[in-house]
Amino acid sequence: MMNVSTNLTLAEKTLLHPAELSHQNIECLLGKLVRRTIHEADFYFQAKQVESWLLEEGIVKEAEYHVDCGVGVRAVSGEKTGFAYSNDIFLPALEQAVCVAGSIAQSGHGKSAVLVETGSIGRSLYPSINPVTSWESLQKAAYLKKLDGLARQTDPRVEQVIVSLAASHEVILIAGRDGVFVADVRPLVRLNVSVIVRDASGRREAGSSGCGARSSYGDLLSEEKGTGCVKEAIRLALTNLEAIPAPAGTFPVVLGPGWPGVLLHEAVGHGLEGDFNRKKSSVFSGRIGEKVASSLCTVVDDGTLPGRRGSLNCDDEGTPTECTVLIEKGVLRGYLQDKQNARLMGMRSTGNGRRESYAYPPLPRMTNTYLLAGADHPDEIIQSVKYGIYAVNFGGGEVDITSGKFVFSANEAYLIEEGKVTAPIKGATLIGNGPEVLKAVSMVGNDLALDPGVGSCGKDGQTVPVGVGQPTVKVDALTVGGTNLR
Repeated sequence: MMNVSTNLTLAEKTLLHPAELSHQNIECLLGKLVRRTIHEADFYFQAKQVESWLLEEGIVKEAEYHVDCGVGVRAVSGEKTGFAYSNDIFLPALEQAVCVAGSIAQSGHGKSAVLVETGSIGRSLYPSINPVTSWESLQKAAYLKKLDGLARQTDPRVEQVIVSLAASHEVILIAGRDGVFVADVRPLVRLNVSVIVRDASGRREAGSSGCGARSSYGDLLSEEKGTGCVKEAIRLALTNLEAIPAPAGTFPVVLGPGWPGVLLHEAVGHGLEGDFNRKKSSVFSGRIGEKVASSLCTVVDDGTLPGRRGSLNCDDEGTPTECTVLIEKGVLRGYLQDKQNARLMGMRSTGNGRRESYAYPPLPRMTNTYLLAGADHPDEIIQSVKYGIYAVNFGGGEVDITSGKFVFSANEAYLIEEGKVTAPIKGATLIGNGPEVLKAVSMVGNDLALDPGVGSCGKDGQTVPVGVGQPTVKVDALTVGGTNLR
């Protein structure tokens, strides 16, 4: 892995040197933003390469590549944020952006700002390699065709195969009025396989699987993982061929390990972000120290897991990421904070200030959010249910942050009858309230798993990569929407 000083050197070479910008230029510009009424000010320089490949019907139908480069300038005064960005990293463009962002403070006198070369944070959670250039174009196309052929050979019922490959490489440089001068180099890769199968009766069903990480193509797309994605997509599609209509009613629900943690992310995680709690629009507002979940539940947000999709060496304000305990044995311990909301709430930043790109200001966002393992064996959890639902995989959903109410559709679910997993079901929708669901957790498995690296999260028009996870969990009662009335 590239060391921190090399990261900083690469960031300066990529972002500053072509525009003939120096430390002194940035310090001077920051000084123009440092007024008595300005609480935070920073520059966020970014250069990003992105590519995507799509194979369908055995043919590579799309291959896209683009480069984006720019700088975002932010000045924060109290609850007000002045923000401007430019896709030209040149001194005149920076001066104009500073003027626009700083317009929220019309009075006061500037003072000097001194940048401290903190480099990267002294750790490297992922390699600095550029995945976009780590494979040749012919190699990428051949890989897609190989997986297409494997899918068609695996089962004769496979009718259609879509394989996509995507990668990005970001070089980040952050300079702040508090002296922060931090660089990060961020790779990201993702593979997705989708199939449609058809049985003898003509019924068609779909299944998909994927994986991703902050790594090179070679590190992620091993023979085992690529084959695994193909087989998993086909397994899910064939399972759906056998699925019966989901029952409707209120039942015990067992949530499988790994990706079902997306329910926790949406129904609980967003409600623990600092801005919602500062504005008192979250169901968790003002409840630190209160019991908000079963004593079996400990929830953390950890941006320090090596190679994970949601991990970062530092957030987009230059603060080191950390493992933040949000709920400990059912008790609310804290919120996810960026600098602005932390200051306004009298707290500290937890390294969760994130932004989609230089064209957006940072917001408090999740990284890798998951429920810690418990003591129960997964088999014992299933055996404890006389009649209920075993939900293994989730699709889309909706959440109301203020009330905590959610609706989620299950992509893969089964009936539990007399303590055994039986028929697969289709059309199951889980309906509930995040905090109430946490209180209804009666068993937590010892099989903690994280998702395969495919999560993305949207908020205020910004999308960022995230991770989720959990062990097998039993919820004593949850409303299930289905078409089969029991």
